[in-house]
Amino acid sequence: MPLYEAVRLALAQIRVQKLKSFFTLLGVTIGVMFLIAVVSIVQGMSNYVTNAVAGKFLGVNTATLRSFPNFQTGNVTEAMWRMWMRRPPITIADAYAVRDALPPGAGWAIDDMRWVNAESKYTNGGPQLLAHAATPQLFAIKNLKVTEGRIYNEEEEQLGLPVAVIGIEAQQYYFPNIDPIGRDIKIGGLPFRVIGVLDKQGTVFGQPLDRVVYAPFHSAMQRFTGARVNLAGVLVQAPSPAAMDEIQETVTEVMRQRHKLHPSQENDFVVETSASALSAWDKIRGYLVGAGIFLPAIGLVVGGIVIMNIMLVAVAERTREIGIRKSLGARRRDVMAQFLAEATTLSIAGAAIGIGLGFGLSQILSSAFNLPSGVAPWSIVVALALGGGVGIGAGIYPASRASRLDPIVALRAE
Repeated sequence: MPLYEAVRLALAQIRVQKLKSFFTLLGVTIGVMFLIAVVSIVQGMSNYVTNAVAGKFLGVNTATLRSFPNFQTGNVTEAMWRMWMRRPPITIADAYAVRDALPPGAGWAIDDMRWVNAESKYTNGGPQLLAHAATPQLFAIKNLKVTEGRIYNEEEEQLGLPVAVIGIEAQQYYFPNIDPIGRDIKIGGLPFRVIGVLDKQGTVFGQPLDRVVYAPFHSAMQRFTGARVNLAGVLVQAPSPAAMDEIQETVTEVMRQRHKLHPSQENDFVVETSASALSAWDKIRGYLVGAGIFLPAIGLVVGGIVIMNIMLVAVAERTREIGIRKSLGARRRDVMAQFLAEATTLSIAGAAIGIGLGFGLSQILSSAFNLPSGVAPWSIVVALALGGGVGIGAGIYPASRASRLDPIVALRAE
């Protein structure tokens, strides 16, 4: 029997026996639905983390020089933490040594930060702001734009002028319904003249990126961030993804020389890239996918068992039909192909329905719990392949049983 004929007969069986087909497909449908929903949510979270880390937190094609990792999975033991605390600080001299060693086309910026109290004469208080003592190159590396005013320039940075660029939330808290440009905001009791307001950045991992204030690195902002003791971060940016390895090697070589490390000694600093930061998320994603596959797997196993039993019933009900086909010349493999095709078609149909329901469920969960959601094309292929695999696995025994029927005995069946 041609394959398309077997599929047509299977679809005809689904149409004729709707209720039985519904229960036959139910297990596979539920299994695939949860599989697609879990993968969609995890994919959405992965897209969110990638965009947040690479696009907002660190910048594109960037690496950050730090004393110890900013992104870490697993437990950090007390011994490890003590070891990190004993590391030499990243100094301003280190930052300039790195800058001088970078190849042409590479970007560089100092970004030191700490939460600080702020005030203005237009409010009775407000939340803490994340204060950045940063060189102006940071705005280009992180692609920060202003909606009002301007960013400070190199001359203002070198002179350490008390000027500031604030986030839009800082404007709303400290300058409600007031144009902040040209007005003062006090950080730690010292006034900084606001010269710009940043475009809205949103949040990353719950941290508001708009509740910020940036001031020249050489200004008094250093006093509040602690930059004179240990820089929180020195950013370098490669001109292209292909140049990232060269940039990392350059920074590592400079720092090993400055810290006088023997070739056998490990680095006492980290050069953290968006890729290394995302590797932490990759581990978490692996755990989520592993846990999320457990429930769909149960559904698929149950679905396979149901399909096998339904097909066994179909073989019993259609014994006489099988006998007629064999007496008219149908070979054993024709009968087997027919029942295998029916089981596989049923299972793939259940998987197809499950894919649609899974995407719908992911959208509902995304809306209900404010979770990101995304489509992973590979999950559709995997779901259909699983559906086909379950159908073949569940249909082998009934198909084999049907193909081995003696035509004389089958024709006598009632």
